[in-house]
Amino acid sequence: MKIKSALMGAAASVAMMAGSQAAFADGHLEEITVAYFLEWPMPMLAAKNRGTYDEALGVTVKWVSFDTGTAMSAAMAAGDVHLAVSQGVPPFVVAASAGQDLQVVDVAVSYSENDNCVAGAAMDITKDNATDLNGTKVAVPLGTAAHYGFLRQVEHFGIDLGSLEVVDMAPPEGAAALAQGAVDWACGFGGGLNTMKENGNVLLTGAEKEELGILVFDVTSAPAEFVAENPEMVAKFLKVTADANAEWAANQDEAMLEIIAEESGQELEAARGNIATFSFPTIEEQLSETWFGGNAATFMKGVADVFVDAGSIPSALDSYEDAINTGPLEEASQM
Repeated sequence: MKIKSALMGAAASVAMMAGSQAAFADGHLEEITVAYFLEWPMPMLAAKNRGTYDEALGVTVKWVSFDTGTAMSAAMAAGDVHLAVSQGVPPFVVAASAGQDLQVVDVAVSYSENDNCVAGAAMDITKDNATDLNGTKVAVPLGTAAHYGFLRQVEHFGIDLGSLEVVDMAPPEGAAALAQGAVDWACGFGGGLNTMKENGNVLLTGAEKEELGILVFDVTSAPAEFVAENPEMVAKFLKVTADANAEWAANQDEAMLEIIAEESGQELEAARGNIATFSFPTIEEQLSETWFGGNAATFMKGVADVFVDAGSIPSALDSYEDAINTGPLEEASQM
């Protein structure tokens, strides 16, 4: 099983770059760079389209798309990205465990149905005979939420992790490999997962995963230095995001969905199907015990321990409470 060196190498690279971050002093920025995902329809994309972030922050917001959360971590370590929207908890945990000084500043989205593993149709695999996946080849975007879900599902089904050939592939690449028969199964999210489902079937539904404690949510993250030196700017960013989420929750307007779909690079119906599987916790909900009041840090520790047990990262932090900064979110709640 060949995933250990790849993920540990990524974590080491992030740690090495962590010291190279540029200073982000308040009042000296004319532009910030924000990372996001394509094929990932979120209400905040409507605010992006309208220029609401630029207006609220008083700076130009440059948006750069990424394929994985691990790539977002590397970009933040290099000082190229100031905020990452919808970074998966696993890639955040991998980076933090490697010593990168990142902080979670909000829950971007919760989604159990939009992150999963799909067995190729030719294998005729279901949850009842999943052990037949022993000795197979699987595409997994290492260090992401899909990787964590993969490890938990392997554990749940009693599949021998050491027997698998695990290939590190972003979801679109994994979907293509599954369609071509180059892998037996694949794990991913977003548009890549939708394509995977065209050539196979999921092993567990979102509800079944949640019953097993396999939570799936993304965060907005940032270098701790940037947050410390620009707390008001971060708070304003989170406020714009929260307002967009509230607007979507209130009416799910078709015109708004059309903008979201366009900005995400998806066809309208694909975006409609994806966003229907998402939930966007309010600021009040995020500050409750369910999320940042206790459960989020505990969940992060659980993710880290799973990766350590699998040999994917060398060690975990004793606690991830210090990696969560609710200050900007609390300030946003007063705006």
